[in-house]
Amino acid sequence: MTPGIRDYLEAVEAGGGLARVRRAVSARYEAAAVTARAEGGPALLFEDVEGSSYRMATNLVGTRERFALALGTVPDSIHDTMLVAIDGARTEHRTAPAAFAQNASSVLGDMPIATHFEKEPGPFIASSVVFASNPETGRQNTSFHRMMPLDEGRLTIRMVEGRHLHRCFTHAAEHGEDLRVAVVVGVHPAMLIAGAYQAGWGEEEMGVAGALLGGGLEMAPLEWSGLSVPASAEIIMEGRILHDVTHEEWMVEMLQTYDYRREQPVFQLERLYHRDEPIYHDILPGYGEHRLLMGMPVESKINGLLRGAAPEISATLSQGGCSWLHAVVRIRKEEGTDVPDIIRRTFEAHRSLKMVVVVDEDIDPDDAASVEYAMATRFQADRDVVIWRDVRGSSLDPSSDQKNLRTAKIGIDATVPLDKRPEGFEMARIPGMESVHLDEYTARG
Repeated sequence: MTPGIRDYLEAVEAGGGLARVRRAVSARYEAAAVTARAEGGPALLFEDVEGSSYRMATNLVGTRERFALALGTVPDSIHDTMLVAIDGARTEHRTAPAAFAQNASSVLGDMPIATHFEKEPGPFIASSVVFASNPETGRQNTSFHRMMPLDEGRLTIRMVEGRHLHRCFTHAAEHGEDLRVAVVVGVHPAMLIAGAYQAGWGEEEMGVAGALLGGGLEMAPLEWSGLSVPASAEIIMEGRILHDVTHEEWMVEMLQTYDYRREQPVFQLERLYHRDEPIYHDILPGYGEHRLLMGMPVESKINGLLRGAAPEISATLSQGGCSWLHAVVRIRKEEGTDVPDIIRRTFEAHRSLKMVVVVDEDIDPDDAASVEYAMATRFQADRDVVIWRDVRGSSLDPSSDQKNLRTAKIGIDATVPLDKRPEGFEMARIPGMESVHLDEYTARG
């Protein structure tokens, strides 16, 4: 069978990257607090969640190393692996028996849906991947959408207007119909990464997952919805997004800030399936796993679209920009390199960006001090700035016009000017410093 979350956890544990939490933990704030403390550290498996028969996994791909493990590669090859999988995506899948068919219900039951932050309106399913049929092509769309329980059988579902699931929902609503969907919780992270990738309209994200996992994905057909979902999934919810019912909600987003209150559609649960001793996957919003899952596929997309713009070029979504709003592009600059065009291409590759900084190959894009150094020594504000006004921005940015999704964007050329004395920009080095270890000089005899 295609690998699932259990196979991934085994691989993480074999590498020493999993911590098992055996004491009883509450899904209300406590699990979130423990996960926040594990930021940059191990994946967690809570084996005793109060009031629940489920186990809970968090921080699965909370580091680039574990993100790479999910792709079967190493951190330096994440983007190449993603781009190869995107190019090699296939729509055909193998049919396999459903591991989740072991248990069936029509209510949420004791699923350990976590409450993360003090001012949120309630608990949220943060790892829910939604499958829906594209009304034009019949292919399946797959995407992340957080869900807030209202009672045992209804949940709000957050959809960004204009994105693919919302387009499917709008098509159904215009015909006076509810949209039948399947919601998946607890899968191999490669499927989450594929679900976070923004494929073109009518393309199947699970084709990318199949390529990442080294072959065709094994899917199980669902009778009620007519959809197919990963056969190795832990939890499946089938139901309808109601075309004429909404409910107010708000949540914490990637910026670790509260989004504004919105009326969102309501999902009506029809059937719930889960494996024996199921593992519920929770993602702590605004922390490493959330940012990497959403940001890294976009980072790969940007890198693919920038190929050829400079002899050597790579883009990084910065941590300070929450892996979403700011990008640093590192290039090997030569005569004829068009930095303003690189800035334009980067903005066009990811419309949520509001700042792009282009630096030379001696600058570390993951080091904010290094990037600021480039701006301090290689940038002139009256010459090296590109500003875009009143353009489409991110719904997450609280400083923008969120109602109309309008913002301003800035591009900064922080590369060495080719018409200046090159020695003036060379960082001086001390020969042999790499082999000097301070403790050998300061240890007491």
